[in-house]
Amino acid sequence: MSAQANISDLDRNAGAYPLRPISFGDPKVTIERRDDGTIYLRPEKPLGDFPRRLTDRLHHWASVAPDRTFMAEREGGRGWRRITYAELLASSRHIASGLLRRGLSAERPVVILSGNSIDHALLAFGAFYAGVPFCPVSPAYSLISRDYGKLSYLMKLLTPGLVFAEDGDKFAEALGANVPDGTEIAVSYGEVAGREVTLLADLMATPLHPRLDEVHEAIGPDTIAKFLLTSGSTGNPKAVINTQRMICANQVMLAETLAFLKDEPPVIVDWLPWNHTFGGNHNVGLTLFNGGSMYLDQGKPMPGGIEETVRNLQEISPTVYFNVPKGYEALLPYLRDDQALRAKFFERLHAMFFSGAAMSPFVWNSLDELAVKEKGYRVPMLTGLGSTETAPFFMSVNPRTSRSGHVGLPVSGNEAKLVPNNGKLEVRARGPNITPGYWRQSEVTKAAFDEEGFYCMGDALKPADPNDLHAGFDFDGRIAEDFKLASGTWVSVGPLRARFIAACAPLVRDVVIAGINRDEVSALVVLDLDGCRLINPTLPMDDLALTAADPLVRDAFAERFVRFLATSTGSSTRITRAILLDMPLSIDRGEVTDKGSINQRAVLEHRSSLIEELYSATRSDRVIAVG
Repeated sequence: MSAQANISDLDRNAGAYPLRPISFGDPKVTIERRDDGTIYLRPEKPLGDFPRRLTDRLHHWASVAPDRTFMAEREGGRGWRRITYAELLASSRHIASGLLRRGLSAERPVVILSGNSIDHALLAFGAFYAGVPFCPVSPAYSLISRDYGKLSYLMKLLTPGLVFAEDGDKFAEALGANVPDGTEIAVSYGEVAGREVTLLADLMATPLHPRLDEVHEAIGPDTIAKFLLTSGSTGNPKAVINTQRMICANQVMLAETLAFLKDEPPVIVDWLPWNHTFGGNHNVGLTLFNGGSMYLDQGKPMPGGIEETVRNLQEISPTVYFNVPKGYEALLPYLRDDQALRAKFFERLHAMFFSGAAMSPFVWNSLDELAVKEKGYRVPMLTGLGSTETAPFFMSVNPRTSRSGHVGLPVSGNEAKLVPNNGKLEVRARGPNITPGYWRQSEVTKAAFDEEGFYCMGDALKPADPNDLHAGFDFDGRIAEDFKLASGTWVSVGPLRARFIAACAPLVRDVVIAGINRDEVSALVVLDLDGCRLINPTLPMDDLALTAADPLVRDAFAERFVRFLATSTGSSTRITRAILLDMPLSIDRGEVTDKGSINQRAVLEHRSSLIEELYSATRSDRVIAVG
């Protein structure tokens, strides 16, 4: 197959081309059915041994490949700043010594407010080495929030002994307003008015603590490594305890399933935020565990941000690429139009991986077409199911059966329990990668586990093939999002939401489904500003109100809305009215997270006036009604 295959043929036939063969540990399970309908899925292959602490792998690679780049980031126009495995180990030991001299602990942990950077990584690994938990916090809590509500709450929840922000000037207002006077502030550079700050360089210059090796050796599987924040239905952050056992066991699960990671040290170009488990545990962890190199991408999948991602991919060829569906969508036009970029991107790419939302068939097929055009084969696209509480790797597809909405089977070391719940199968997880609970929230912790110790994820699954559970499972929505219409008919929000977004592409980023105790289902629509500019290129980049009112956008949406309605099979899948949101969702009110995930319940609560407008007998100009 020539690398210069005819693209018109590929448009029709890309799916017929072979997948790149990769090493992969295909999950296989035993199945137990109970009389009450409960199903247990247990992997046939036991989990291999895992280290007592993550820094054991740092010692290994600092010995085996001391000069290999562990992490790199751009320094303005001066190219890449790099840190090797040997340098990371040395710096971690000195920073750990500084943290030990301060008497920090789980009761007085480290909190990191700034985003991904080498300095962030240095402090995090210093905390790992000292056995002092740290908590990476979304920069949005400091830089986008207007009232610092979440930041203030988590400071009281965690009671940190040291708070770090790389750029003191940039974070000065948030630091000054939320860090108590007795709590130390550390920065890489900059100042905080009225406060003394400690420079990270001074922490790195700390003489080695006389008990450092003894303290490090005492770190074990139950030692708390970090806290990761996740929002509940109220929007208040919960601090998910992440132990050394969770992280180390999960990395062995990853390495045994994504076995190609062991074929050559992975090279990753990555922007995914470390305050989330996908970026911070999954990607940083697999880089370290497998002796790889991570190139920090300061780009984002949006106008003004994707260009930086493209610049990085023009220089670095990843062996595995991680992104959210919107990120792949944003890359597509660049990969299509720039043959040199396309060649660089696919040069040594074993696999791609997505998480966080469903991948549209258009984006998936387009990536297949481009891979075939460049390499003569498709590159496997992988995904699965996990959460902050599962560290996160829990279920995985295999390359042959992977498709959007499919999550596969539990991987080695995990058990899945499927419990009948209002006509669905609620999935629960048990294994060494599961959190022991939420920090300082014992009642919330107790409610999160069932009587057998399975963590209740809140997700529903359905068999890909009801006659063969070995074929794996598809995502079937969030249990808590589902509701009943006035008729008593259940509305399955997750699948309906995915169908609506796909039908209204590229205009819709997300949708909030409404209709509890109503006669019909309706929708509050979150527009995709990039997609709307494809309809009307004159629209500004960031004016949601103007976009929602634009006649061309509204007509294009209504056309897609009508086509979607034609596919409805009953009242539970029949959306008849919609409002295009003209005000951004609020991170302060818990309507949206910094990574763009929407809390349906919070939106419905805070936008109740819009719900009433949707169902009013007197239809307003904002309501788009069909059918």
